[in-house]
Amino acid sequence: MADNTAFPQVDLEHVFYPKSVAVLGTNRVAGTVPHDIFANILKDNFQGIVYPVSPKERSVAGVRAYKYVVDIPDPVDLAILVFPSTVCNLALEQCGQKGVKSAIIISAGFREIGPAGVKREEEIKEIAKKYNISFIGPNCLGVINTDPLSRLNASFARKMPQEGSIAFLSQSGALCTAVLDYAQAKHIGFSKFVSFGNKASISEIDLMRYLKNDPKTKVILIYLEEITDGAGLMNTAREIITETGKPVLILKSGRTREGAAAAASHTGSLAGSDEVCDAAFKQAGIIRCTTIEEMFNSAIALAYQPVPQGKRVAIITNAGGPGVLATDATIAQHLELAKFSAETTEIYKKTLPATANIKNPVDVIGDARADRYRVALGSALADPGVDGVFVILTPQSMTDIENIAREVCATIGKYNKPGYASFMGEQDVAVGINILQQQSIPHYILPESMCRAYASALFFREHRDQTVEQQTEFSGIDKPKAVKVIQDALAAGRKYLPEEESDIVLNAFGLPMLPSGLAHSSDEARKMAEDIGFPVVMKVVSDDIIHKFDVKGVLLDIRSAEAAGDAYDTILRNIAAAKPDAKIKGILIQKMVTRGEEVILGVKRDPSFGAVIMFGLGGLFVEVFKDVSFRVAPVGPRAAGGMIREIRAYSMLAGARGKKPRDIKSVEEAIQRLSLLALELPEIKELDINPLIVNDEGSGCYVADARIML
Repeated sequence: MADNTAFPQVDLEHVFYPKSVAVLGTNRVAGTVPHDIFANILKDNFQGIVYPVSPKERSVAGVRAYKYVVDIPDPVDLAILVFPSTVCNLALEQCGQKGVKSAIIISAGFREIGPAGVKREEEIKEIAKKYNISFIGPNCLGVINTDPLSRLNASFARKMPQEGSIAFLSQSGALCTAVLDYAQAKHIGFSKFVSFGNKASISEIDLMRYLKNDPKTKVILIYLEEITDGAGLMNTAREIITETGKPVLILKSGRTREGAAAAASHTGSLAGSDEVCDAAFKQAGIIRCTTIEEMFNSAIALAYQPVPQGKRVAIITNAGGPGVLATDATIAQHLELAKFSAETTEIYKKTLPATANIKNPVDVIGDARADRYRVALGSALADPGVDGVFVILTPQSMTDIENIAREVCATIGKYNKPGYASFMGEQDVAVGINILQQQSIPHYILPESMCRAYASALFFREHRDQTVEQQTEFSGIDKPKAVKVIQDALAAGRKYLPEEESDIVLNAFGLPMLPSGLAHSSDEARKMAEDIGFPVVMKVVSDDIIHKFDVKGVLLDIRSAEAAGDAYDTILRNIAAAKPDAKIKGILIQKMVTRGEEVILGVKRDPSFGAVIMFGLGGLFVEVFKDVSFRVAPVGPRAAGGMIREIRAYSMLAGARGKKPRDIKSVEEAIQRLSLLALELPEIKELDINPLIVNDEGSGCYVADARIML
């Protein structure tokens, strides 16, 4: 059993390992949810005592029924509510009076149906809080624990799954039944299986914390329709991955606008930005999956085989075409074809037919039998230059599918390296696939799926083995100065900071600013421009104007005092024509950087994950190609460097086509300072630095333009 003493506010031990269970609202009508949940607990050999509670029945399935839960003479560890949602509050109140501390509320008709359901859900939450009851649901399938110490099937699933080392958590109950059927056909077992529905009490994070210390669980799978505590999810996943070495895989629906809308109507969810979700999961080491099949393809690789130590793979096949496909897929997943040692090559020369291809991918030829697969596979796994092996089989008239499958299982089992198989086809190879799955050898219908699963396992290893990143401590931060600017703006009813105020906020956190000043006359503009040094850029400053270029409020490359005075007057005329009601505070004069690469930095507040930092190349790249990367704050030096290298146009900063490399280190520091600013100033809703001018390596970077929305 898991040690959950670190989180006493959530009682999950009595959910998974109750000594006694009461099913409230059950009946004698087979084929209904209230009846089938009680029947499942009985028929699947629950190791405790189960009590039916039914106001109208004397017995259910031959077991004496009680009218109310308070009538049960013995203690009850877990209550399962299957009453209509309109009376669940009364039933939960009685559970509190009885001293029940854990519950599963199966009933639907709560938050997912709208305002009336929200009110019901809030009511049961208040009752649970009053009596310190932790509950799963409402609106869920239930809970399954395959551990022989419990054998609890507190669900209306059709069958109890076989015991295994994979835990599955799902916000969707209906999806659970499909997953159970899928897993049964592939001989995939589960340690724990939970449908948590509306997560009004126990959340996916609570369940993850429990599974972290569950000795029966090696891999954690989660299906989510909403993320309400993004930071909590990331931190918990990171702890599980780095402290226990258990992978966390999540299938988050609502990737499209339409999907997000469907998710909202399904569970009352508020979906965050999908790009942010992608970045957050990657940052935490979570493997994000796009389909159920992809999730289980990765899960069986992680649950059944050693984690790969590197990206060098060997491919063993009895057909050239699939070998080529597997090679293409290997390279597409950023893996490498292993180079065999001289010893391995010599073994292949001596034992394989002259027509065989002894280079990687190894083609053992269509007439290969089990002995040939044994030599090819065993030699590859024994080679120190090989990190993992893909075994491919296509059915031909002479192919001994069953014996080859057994030999593959036996050979892979001798080595502490991952081996995956793809017996391509369906009917002819079914017997071989069945043997592989029963012996816990990951099997994939197509080589491409095999390569993706290996890449996912490698991603997990890299994050599992990463040291905890320490945040850079910056000196000279003047937070009070920035806070005053923001508070003054809010007190005046302003939600937009003009550039000179934005510059003060950024400067307070040490972001590199260009020399600048605010002119209030053409004469002042001439003197100020001379003091700053030419060339300069001049920009209108007004609370009423956010996009200055649109109203011709920016003039570039001013190279003399006379030109500065003229530019001042020109900008005023342009604004008078384009936006006559705008209140102008002055004209900002700023040193103009004539060389350097333009990049964009930004901050946004995500409803699920909080402060999110954005990076990308400026200009055309951000507007048209949307070539940007994201990280959830705080962003340390490793994450900042990853943001920069992640964009497609990174080579332009690194020094493409003979150009000098730009000062990437200074950009990394700017990203980290911006991350600190975003965390320390939660009033900032959005922030854009566009552009940040990046000079040649060693020459720094400078904020050229910025805007802040509160």
